[in-house]
Parts: sequence; structure tokens; C-alpha cells
Amino acid sequence: MELLNNIWNALTTPNETLISIILIPSAIIEGILTLIIFTSVLNLETNKKQSIIYVIISSLITLISTYFIPSPLNTFINYISLFIIITLIFKTNVLQSFLAFIIPTIIFALVGTLIMNPYFTLFNINYDQSEIIPIYRILYLLLVYFIIFCITQLLKLRKYKIEIFDYEIDKKSRKVLLINLTIGLITLLIQLIITFNYIDILPVIITFLSFLSLLAYFAISIYSLTRVMKLASTTQKLQNAEEYNKTLSILHDNVRGFKHDFDNIVTTIGGYVKTNDMEGLKKYYVQLEDDCQKVNNLYVLNPNLINNPGVYSLLTTKYYEAEEKGIKVNMSLLLDLSKLNMKIYEFTRVLGILLDNAIDASNECEEKIINIILRDDAKNHRQLITIENTYNDKNVDTEKIFNKGFTGKENHTGLGLWEVRKILNKSKNLNLHTTKNEKYFSQQIEIYY
Repeated sequence: MELLNNIWNALTTPNETLISIILIPSAIIEGILTLIIFTSVLNLETNKKQSIIYVIISSLITLISTYFIPSPLNTFINYISLFIIITLIFKTNVLQSFLAFIIPTIIFALVGTLIMNPYFTLFNINYDQSEIIPIYRILYLLLVYFIIFCITQLLKLRKYKIEIFDYEIDKKSRKVLLINLTIGLITLLIQLIITFNYIDILPVIITFLSFLSLLAYFAISIYSLTRVMKLASTTQKLQNAEEYNKTLSILHDNVRGFKHDFDNIVTTIGGYVKTNDMEGLKKYYVQLEDDCQKVNNLYVLNPNLINNPGVYSLLTTKYYEAEEKGIKVNMSLLLDLSKLNMKIYEFTRVLGILLDNAIDASNECEEKIINIILRDDAKNHRQLITIENTYNDKNVDTEKIFNKGFTGKENHTGLGLWEVRKILNKSKNLNLHTTKNEKYFSQQIEIYY
């Protein structure tokens, strides 16, 4: 009985030691709930090892910042640390990492703001008492965690996720999005500071209206940003449709011309056959094959086959640029780009640099040829992107070309291939093989999955 009485006294009287102990399971629970929220909303695929590592490290950072760093500096350090560990553990980009810590922060803050005033009113206590008396602290945290747990289950049940990652986002849109979210986070922090400092004198209705205004702001912001991303995606699709219409027009003209000349082609072949002129037939066939290859390339330049708007736009632009310079481009596409195991932004940067180099090199040759091959090597669990081009400099060093500032061309910075290697070195599943023979200089990207 005395033990129970001592426990009750410890729980109902100011006890900083017990409050400090409570922070340990609290940090772990918050780490788990945060993980569930951002992986659900951002639709991140994670494994058990990543989840455990995140919860352990995030809990340790929270405890260290709480125990050893004064407020409010500990809050900023905690946010920066979370941003870094999310990026490192889950391999997310800047925007995803930012959202991964800001969305749970918003949810925790909104729930805390909503229930704090009614909770203090119900137990007739103030903010200071809730911070130093364990029983009030425990009940408050349990109530917050229960509500947030219900929110996580609702997110899972409704399968809600932010749709902006379904679209390609350019740098300008990313900046606007990050600025908007940063302003929102600052607004939220200021609102929380005001609420915590004046919670004892603020009426419940004011607290509730504050909660509703913050909730409305973030809901409308996310909705507006999603609409902007959809608009950007639609604009990109319209541009691709224009490119495709151009391709279809050229393809139609080629097919009409081919059909118009079909009788003449058959007659010409018949002439070679009747005279048994196999050498002449071979030469004629090679010329005929060139025309057929052009039609085949135009067929490949189809947004249904190149099923990524960014890659489609890049390939069509580079194809027509090469065609204008009299470069023969052969394309082969045996790869589903929607399943590309590489960030599209980085992939298009690398592909664009390699195609620019191929166009420049082949343009200097008598025989101007570029071969572009995208295929899936399922046997070796990899995706292959190969770009071959004719070239003049047979003594080119396949290692030195990746050095910063190295270039064999006038008015070029020599940063292209250096940037390519820098991008590829950031990921463990990417390789680049550079080879050459008497005819072709070849760059092959290997993307392992």
C-alpha cells in the first residue's frame, strides 16, 4: 500500500527526474508514428532494417537535443538532423525529405494545439503544471498519440498520398514548393510559440479557431500545389503531343512516299534479279534499308513507347537536332521507362549530356551515325542504355574525358562528363562503361535493380 502511495505521489507532484524518464519511450513512440505518417503520405517503399535504423537514430537525436541543447535551438537542430537522416536512410530527394519531417510536425502541432486548451480546462491546470507533473504529462501524451495513431490508420485505410510526386517537377516549381512549405513551417512555429505562451489566458474557442486556420492553410496549400503540378504535367503532355504530331506528319509523308514508289522499288529489285546483279542489289538494298530505318525510328518516337514525358521530349529534340545535321540516328527501345530504377531528373541530365557529346562527335565524321539502345537485361537484373557514335579522335583517353575541365572541343567547359560521373557515383546501383573500337565510341549506363 505504501508502494502504491509513493508511486501516486511521484506521479502527482512535480518530478523532473520522472519527466526525463518519460521522454525516452515518448521519443520512440513519436519516431514510430512519424515514420508511419511520412512513409504513408509520400508512398515511400521501406524495409524493416531502414525503419528500425530511423526510429533508433531519430529517438536518440530527439533525446540528445532535449537533454543537452537549450530551447528553442534544440527544435531547429532536431529538424535539420531529421532532414539529414531521412535523406541518408531512405535515399529521398530534397523535397521529399523536407516533406517527410514537416508533415508529421504539422500533424503533431495541430493535434497538440487542438487538445491543449480543452485538456487544461478539464483538469484545471496550466501549461507549467503539465510540463512538470508526470501524471498530467503522461495523460496528455497518451491522448495526443492516440489521436495521431487514429490519423495514421485513416491514412492507411484511405490510401492517401501526396500526388505531386506523380508528376515531373522542374527546378522552378520545386523552389516555389520549398519556399511555400518553409513559410508554412515558420508560421506554424510562431503560432505554436504564441499558443504555448498564452495558453493559460486564451479561450477554448480561440484555440479551436487557430487550429482550424492552420489546418485550412496547409490543406489549401497542398491542394493548390497539387493542382499546379497537374497543370505543369498537362503542359508537358501538350508539348509532347505537339512533338508527336510533328513525328506523325513526317511518318505519314514517308509512308506515302514509300507507297508511291513501291511499284518502282519492286521493278528496280526485279531488274537486279533478272540480270543477276547481286552487287548492285546489295548496294540498292543498303540504300533502301536506310529509308526503312528512318520510318522505324519515327515509329519508335511514340509517347506510348517512350512512356515518360521528360525522356520523350529529350529524345525527340535530340533526334531532330541530329537529323538537321545529317546524322543518321538508329533507335531501339525495349525498356519500360515507368519502371526505370533511377531518378528521372538525374537520368535525363546524364542522357542529355551523352547525346550532346554523341551529336558533336559524329557531326565531325564523314559517316555520321548514332545508335541509341534502351533495353532491359532481366537475366542480370539491370537496365541498359547504350549510346554509340562514330568519331574521329581514335586516341581519345576513355578515363581522362571524365576529368573536370577536360575537353577536346573549342568553347566547351569540359564539365559534361565530369557531371555525369559525379551523378553516377552518388548511387550504388549505377555504372557507366566507356569503350571504343575502330568505328564506334560507346557509352553504356547500367542501372541495377
